[in-house]
Formats: sequence, structure tokens, C-alpha cells
Amino acid sequence: MLETFTTIDFELATAKYNSVCAVGIVNVQDGKISNEFYSLVQPPENKYMWQTSRVHGIKPKHTVQAPSFLEIYPIIKDLIQGQHMVAHDELLDRSVLKETMSFYQLPYTELQLADTWDCTSKIYRALGFERTKLSICCELMAVPLQHHDALSDARATAELFLKRNEAIHIKKLG
Repeated sequence: MLETFTTIDFELATAKYNSVCAVGIVNVQDGKISNEFYSLVQPPENKYMWQTSRVHGIKPKHTVQAPSFLEIYPIIKDLIQGQHMVAHDELLDRSVLKETMSFYQLPYTELQLADTWDCTSKIYRALGFERTKLSICCELMAVPLQHHDALSDARATAELFLKRNEAIHIKKLG
């Protein structure tokens, strides 16, 4: 069973996938969280939609002094390059990373990541969970979550990935 991996979660300021306003990354080594990284990120022009701010609570005043994605990219690269990646909404988070890197003219290929990542939402759906929103999976699996906080979401995704075998037994009991 794979016990060494990295999870990532982004919060967006607008509907554009390059509008990252927060990032959370969790590295897991041999089944234990070995490192966590969180940063607010100033999105392009520090522009937000009220709808997204309502979801995660992040507003322009919170990111006006925050680094841009370009400024924190060296840290992100060090944490995820060549890693086995996991996300709860794999397609979304992978697309956000790709589009944000493209916006800043950074070569995604240098990260040496697989074309698709493990997706805890899909894993839990395959295990028979009818609804696989992060908050629902966390509630069922007793994983702490402060939803829409990028680091909490990334940490919860790591815990869900580690508990995937336990989920089989819980589903059988339910």
C-alpha cells in the first residue's frame, strides 16, 4: 500500500483557475505527515468574486500583502516535484496548478508529476460511498476538517487517503 505521497488543495479568488488565493500542501512519508505548508497567495490584480469569498472567507484585504504564486512557486516546486500526488478533487486541483503555472509562464513538465493523480473522492465512491464531498467523507471517517481552509483540506485529504482501507470496513458495517 502506498504510504508516501503529497496532497494539495487550492482556494480560488474567482471562477478562473489561475486565481489562487491560498494553497495547502501536506507531505506524507511512510504513513505519517512529515511536512505541512500553507500560504495565502495574492491572485492576479488581487481580484475576488464575492461568491468565492463567501465560501472560504478570504478577501482582498487578506492577500494585499501576500506573495504571488510566482513568488512562492520555488517552495511549492520543492514540496511536490516528482511526488505521488493525491487530491480530493484531482481534476480541479491538477487543472488549477497547470493553469496557474501557465499564467505565470512556468513549465508544468518540470514538476515531473503523473498525468493523473489519486483522487480520494473517486476512491471513496468506488468503495460504495453515495456522496463523496470532502466534508461528508471526513464526517463519516472521523477526520477533522475546517472546510475551505486549504491546509485543513489538504490534511484531511491525506488522512482520507491513509484511511481508505478502513473505509472498506466501515462501509461493510453501515
